Amino acid sequence: MSKTIRRQRQIGVVFCLLAAAVTAQVVRAAAPAERYLHVNVEDPAKGESVNVNVPLAMAEKILPAINNHGLHDGKVTIHNAEMNGVDIRALLDAVRTAPDNEFVTLTNKDSNVRVAKSNGNIIVHVIGKENKGQKVDVTVPLKIVDALFDTAKNDELDVAAALRALSDAGDILLVTVQDSSQKVRVWVDSRNTQG
Repeated sequence: MSKTIRRQRQIGVVFCLLAAAVTAQVVRAAAPAERYLHVNVEDPAKGESVNVNVPLAMAEKILPAINNHGLHDGKVTIHNAEMNGVDIRALLDAVRTAPDNEFVTLTNKDSNVRVAKSNGNIIVHVIGKENKGQKVDVTVPLKIVDALFDTAKNDELDVAAALRALSDAGDILLVTVQDSSQKVRVWVDSRNTQG
């Protein structure tokens, strides 16, 4: 075998190894990171805290296995759901297609409430006036709300579908609740611990 042929084979092997390494990097980069649902509850006055870190994929698999009370097959049945003639799906479609806006602002002696749509999210912000420091903030991507209703019957919410949609939502702080003694946070990210 001539030196030229051997050299060409060596160069071919090097190029194959480089191509394999680049392909492996692309596959690793393209593979979505596992998403985790985190819940943190702190009560410094009592010296108590609770931390929950659950992979969304695990929650999605476990949820259909629980059939208790209104929860069955990954769906929650809303018993005696009185909608008084309101078509929830039509209402959600109207909100989804509306421009970003502050839809409701309520101020009274007990609280301030704000409901808005911003960047594809429904936002609810409540500040209690009686208990100073009492605040509730909820941010829910409309894609998750849609998933709750898309395949469910009229008296159901499809929680398993919402978990699937949540895993595609990116890092997001969903809920914060704070009062004079407790703080609650619920969020999703790709870390398997709270940080």
